Amino acid sequence: MNIAVVLIATIVVSIVATVVVRTFARTRVVDLPIKERKIHTRPTPLLGGVAVIFAFIFGVILAWPLLTHGYLLPKHLTGVIIGALILLIGGALDDRYDLSPRFQIIFPIFAIISLIIGGIGIEYITHPFGGTLRLDSIHILLFHWNGLPYSITLLADLFTMVWLLGMMYTTKFLDGLDGLVSGIAIIGSLIIFFLSISKTVYQPETSWIALIAAGAFFGFLLFNMNPASIFLGESGSLFAGFILGVLAIISGGKIATALLIMGIPILDVLWIIARRLFFEKRSPFQGDRKHLHLRLVDVGFSQRQAVYLLYGLTTLFGAGSLFLQSKEKLIAFIILFVVMLILGVIVVWKHRQKQQ
Repeated sequence: MNIAVVLIATIVVSIVATVVVRTFARTRVVDLPIKERKIHTRPTPLLGGVAVIFAFIFGVILAWPLLTHGYLLPKHLTGVIIGALILLIGGALDDRYDLSPRFQIIFPIFAIISLIIGGIGIEYITHPFGGTLRLDSIHILLFHWNGLPYSITLLADLFTMVWLLGMMYTTKFLDGLDGLVSGIAIIGSLIIFFLSISKTVYQPETSWIALIAAGAFFGFLLFNMNPASIFLGESGSLFAGFILGVLAIISGGKIATALLIMGIPILDVLWIIARRLFFEKRSPFQGDRKHLHLRLVDVGFSQRQAVYLLYGLTTLFGAGSLFLQSKEKLIAFIILFVVMLILGVIVVWKHRQKQQ
């Protein structure tokens, strides 16, 4: 099976699945523009993540012989697929019944547990100034199956849980403009694709999974750009962070690369959470219009202009990470922080001027 055939098939399945899901959701599961933070003007179908995840799983199964030919084992891919299905089910339930945050988080946690049981985790962290910090020193063997051990590695699994929850909730909070999360998922997947085929890494199996993820989101993005005819919904917005986080892990713990790809959204989410908790004394899960991407629209950007700006910054810092070493990535992240700070100050200043 040629990977080009798999990619084309994944895109086609994504397109067809999106049309089917949109038709189903149009009269059953829609996002109504009734809350303050909503910027769309008409009821729009949800459940787009169902189409994306279905296409991704289809692509992985189609490419299974290629993906399990090297260092990836069937149990790794099984963990990814089960995790994706858990997000699909939980996200679809949330889109339909608007679950409370305490129930929403159950599904991401179980999706991560499926990965950990499948043997995917962060075993070490590379120090920017040289050396590594091992996280896999404490093992608890659970059982053997088909001759393979299944165990818990306390520090590694805890760090993996925190990392993936952070990535998933970053893309969940980012999902406020048409095409934003889908596009960033494509950009991030392609950057990891190029990283994985580089001479220093060379992990073709990871590169193929990244291409499949990009294809699944690309087919959906054709219907999700402004004006969107369907939204990702809970499952899709979580899956974007989930798969980018997983790709960062299986590409050799390229956490710094993923941080640069998702740098601005991550910094925005950290600020939003801190503001809500410490300054406004309320739940960080209560939405508002103070995210950077929504403030860009409030100060005069069109949705497409704001999305293209964030695409550009994501591509700039993400692609730059392909050519940087550990210390240089730390410097790049500091520069990204400064860019985020300057952009935030300008947007807040423009917003206050507009209100006067």
